[in-house]
Amino acid sequence: MADTPAPRTYPHGVPSWLDLETRDVDGAVAFYGALFGWRFAEMLPPGAPGRYVVASLDGTEATAVAAVATPDPGFEGEVAWHTYLAVDDVDAAAGRVAALGGRVSSPPQDVGPPDRPAGRMARFVDAQGAPARLWQAGTRPGAQAVNAPGTWNFSNLVTPDVDAALRFYGPLLGWERSDELGAGMARVPGYGDHLARTVDAGIHERQEHVPPGFADVVAGVLPGGGPAHWSVAFAVGDRDASAAVAERGGAVVLDTQDTEWTKEATIRDPLGAELVLSQFDPPESFVEAERQPAAD
Repeated sequence: MADTPAPRTYPHGVPSWLDLETRDVDGAVAFYGALFGWRFAEMLPPGAPGRYVVASLDGTEATAVAAVATPDPGFEGEVAWHTYLAVDDVDAAAGRVAALGGRVSSPPQDVGPPDRPAGRMARFVDAQGAPARLWQAGTRPGAQAVNAPGTWNFSNLVTPDVDAALRFYGPLLGWERSDELGAGMARVPGYGDHLARTVDAGIHERQEHVPPGFADVVAGVLPGGGPAHWSVAFAVGDRDASAAVAERGGAVVLDTQDTEWTKEATIRDPLGAELVLSQFDPPESFVEAERQPAAD
């Protein structure tokens, strides 16, 4: 019998999970099931208030991707994807939010069955008004399938003031910015080493030609107009084909762009949540280098 792979874990400061809060859970399940091929499992027992439905690629926890949830009673915010940020101690982290200029919108609380809590969570709004979550993992360490078609690829904080954002998230999560990595890349020192020890033994060898510290990148902090907010991207095999599936499911394509490394489409799903479909499309020089045999 093959060994069961160790779960993917997330050190302090690394985005680890995401969920979509909507009153139309069935509508979300239908749309994202068709778009990404997700399978869904109800986490709350029958009769419990609300729903929490975990999506996976194959119906197992080993390929858990994200979740769809009903909002708390009285919720009046926008339907949106929410990024969870891993912390070692959610109570301690939540206690620092106000001093850094943000506010805790719901205090730390255990999530899941009392005997096997999924984790401990707090909602907060950062110093520029972007909502997110703090997550101290219990039985649910975070997303297990990532960066493959149909899975979470990246979360970006879009903000009118990048420096101010880093003054908040730096002390809270240990984020650092290295200009040589390019604009907008926040890293947690040591994250690449954590991946090498746990789920990606060859990460440093694959990235030997990129600037030092690239393996530690955990999120983007990008300049943008309007209110600060988190944007989530999902990997797809074919940007145009996936955008067409989304449109047939009732989504609206808001924008498309081709970058040096990706082909992207920003869409608004039928429920009102925005997300990015991102196809990895590297330059030919990178592809050719990847095809070269390793030196003896």
